[in-house]
Amino acid sequence: MKVIYSDEILDMMRNHISQLPERLRRQYAAIESRKLGYGGVSYISRALHIDRKTILLGRKELSGLCDNFPSNRQRKPGGGRKKKLQKVANSVPS
Repeated sequence: MKVIYSDEILDMMRNHISQLPERLRRQYAAIESRKLGYGGVSYISRALHIDRKTILLGRKELSGLCDNFPSNRQRKPGGGRKKKLQKVANSVPS
């Protein structure tokens, strides 16, 4: 792997990204990959231990190609794990 950032900078970037919520983590990685140009996605993916698809999704979000939802939410409405009572109620045969 070609070294672009020093180990000290990479450690700071990993520490910072570990404290961010999911959406901001994607977007931060996307910005870093854009700064590097060709090969940036692969480099950031390996350096920050993030999947390439995650970085590409972050790029789409930043360019406005993805469905945007309110910034005060982590997920779209209805997303995430369902309540246990809701699962049990839906699985009981009538």
